[in-house]
Amino acid sequence: MNKKKIFNDPVYGFITVPSELLFDVIEHPYFQRLRRIKQLGMTDFVYPGALHTRFHHALGAMHLMDEALLTLRSKNNQISDKECEASLLAILLHDVGHGPFSHALETSIFNGVHHEELSLHLMQQLNQKFGNRLALAIEIFKGSYHRPFLHQLVSSQLDVDRLDYLNRDSFYTGVSEGKIGATRLIKMMNVAEEKLVIEEKAIYSIENFLVSRRLMYWQVYLHKTVISAENMLIRLIERARELAQAGIPVAASGPLDFFLHHNITMAHFLENEAILKNFISLDDYDVWQGIKTWCRHPDKILSFLAEGLLQRKLFKVIISTTPPDEEIILGITELVQEHFGVNTEEVKYLMITGKISNNAYESRSQSIDVLTKTGLIINVAEASDLPNIRTLSTKVEKYYVCYPKEITV
Repeated sequence: MNKKKIFNDPVYGFITVPSELLFDVIEHPYFQRLRRIKQLGMTDFVYPGALHTRFHHALGAMHLMDEALLTLRSKNNQISDKECEASLLAILLHDVGHGPFSHALETSIFNGVHHEELSLHLMQQLNQKFGNRLALAIEIFKGSYHRPFLHQLVSSQLDVDRLDYLNRDSFYTGVSEGKIGATRLIKMMNVAEEKLVIEEKAIYSIENFLVSRRLMYWQVYLHKTVISAENMLIRLIERARELAQAGIPVAASGPLDFFLHHNITMAHFLENEAILKNFISLDDYDVWQGIKTWCRHPDKILSFLAEGLLQRKLFKVIISTTPPDEEIILGITELVQEHFGVNTEEVKYLMITGKISNNAYESRSQSIDVLTKTGLIINVAEASDLPNIRTLSTKVEKYYVCYPKEITV
């Protein structure tokens, strides 16, 4: 069987699967599950075209990793075939641990389990199934391999993961401001002292990348309607879990029912193989099945939230640069209690507060390093003629309040 397949990708054109092992991993059920998980959660409520999946993104990131490795090799950086394949496996599987609706339900279905931890766990399971052939990929993914630039290509301030999702999300949402010069940035990559660097002549492309990232966060990822929809979904799952664990019947698919009845931590995943089996069967379709069913549930909070999501009757959102006034919050709380007949504990499902933040470049934790023409390696934020990058390093915080539109404040 010929396993060197070609995918026709709408963003990059034809994507080649470089090895048989990569093809076998793509064919595995762990990876195929990503076809059923949308990349951007509820964002299609704002941008109807945002229906692409984690499967699309993982293949795109693998393609960009392949391009980056070819570029680095062409500049006389010694990277073995084994290191190349391992790097491709690491980026291909970097999101394999995402649950339904990607980030939206990460803290609602599980108890403090992050997708990176689950991705690593699934990679370790695959490593056993494939006779330890993913061992180097796991080292690169964890950042424990002695050549840090390979990990930086997978996870850093300027990695192929970000290059793909900005390009891809811009394409599918139609938000042109998010389009970045990924090809140029990859062509300007190099290695110095075993660390990933960008050649000085690409410095303005880096600035464009960071500006695009900030714009995409405000216009897409943190759009107020997305905040409303995702918070309603989170509260819906929390309410379903509360009812299920109180012994009140909440119809759900097998995998979703399992997680509604159990408070699963990462330790549970490591100890119980049955939990992993339920997880790899869980996807967006389980949640949508629940939403459609719960519209008719006798619990008024569960049915109200489910109906709102199904019919796109979303909560009103107020966003401000300062924390909401306590008197306003108290006023909304009282109105919600009066209108919906809920108690003090139940208000949290219908009146939601929170904080969002956006900083395009975290210069202190992980820097984007520039290789100057004289051979010096400097943090891009220190480039004297680029004050915008220093500005983009500043975290911008905003506060939000969500509540039903039936309430008039």
